Amino acid sequence: MASDSESAELGRFLRARRTGTSPRHVGLTPGPGIRRTPGLRREELATLAGISIDYYVRLERGKETRPSPDVLDALARALRMDDQEHHHLRELAARAARYTPEPPPAPSRSVAPHLKLLLESLRPYPAYVISRSMDLLAWNPGGLALYAGIADWPATQRNLARYFFLHPAARDLFTDWEQQITGCVSRLRAVAGTAPDAPDLTRLVGELLLKSPEFAGLWERYEVTRRKPATKTFHHPQVGTVTLTSQVLHVEATPGQRIGVYTAEPGTPEHDALLLLDMTAPRPAHASS
Repeated sequence: MASDSESAELGRFLRARRTGTSPRHVGLTPGPGIRRTPGLRREELATLAGISIDYYVRLERGKETRPSPDVLDALARALRMDDQEHHHLRELAARAARYTPEPPPAPSRSVAPHLKLLLESLRPYPAYVISRSMDLLAWNPGGLALYAGIADWPATQRNLARYFFLHPAARDLFTDWEQQITGCVSRLRAVAGTAPDAPDLTRLVGELLLKSPEFAGLWERYEVTRRKPATKTFHHPQVGTVTLTSQVLHVEATPGQRIGVYTAEPGTPEHDALLLLDMTAPRPAHASS
């Protein structure tokens, strides 16, 4: 039997996508009068998906936990979900129905010695190892210094989501801060949807919900599409404005850990800026495991 949190998560996702989808977007012409409900009504979505309104209401309220693949596909088509959203819907339904095994233990925060050596070998390119909840677990000098001001926080508090929303330097650092925070919340939502009770995620989300109205608003939207831009521009207080190429690599044998790297073509002003950042950044200690 599914846990309450797992079945409720499926309902929350459906409701967020339903209320965020306009009738015109799915080919419906809104009738006269004021619509009290944002987005699609439940009966409109049920009709579009070819299922009964009672069945859909049970899904959204977490009372129905075993929708068939055909029902999920019909709902995804009706809501015009993209591939990532459709995949997320299937994962939520699988967990609610216990089609998948029990969740594994929380990913390790320990960073293998060879990964720390890899970070050093990537200098002067900023690089770091990040957890599924966006904690910085290890870094080279530029990897920490690129996020201006984050080194002021204790090592165990250095988290990119916390930085984006709560550090005063973040809004000035990014030319597209709104896009950065939207992508950040989408990534956390996708992870939390399939691990709703994970302590590392619930603590971080709880903190940000309390401290950041921007985070709370984005969290409520429940977007899981993650389109990471190939380049990112920083207005850095030490080295000026630089546009860098971003790459994320998944770490083998350590689920949840990823390596983030920023690069620039040698001989360019951006590469010179990274050399300067690497040379002038204090050599930091790594976060404790």
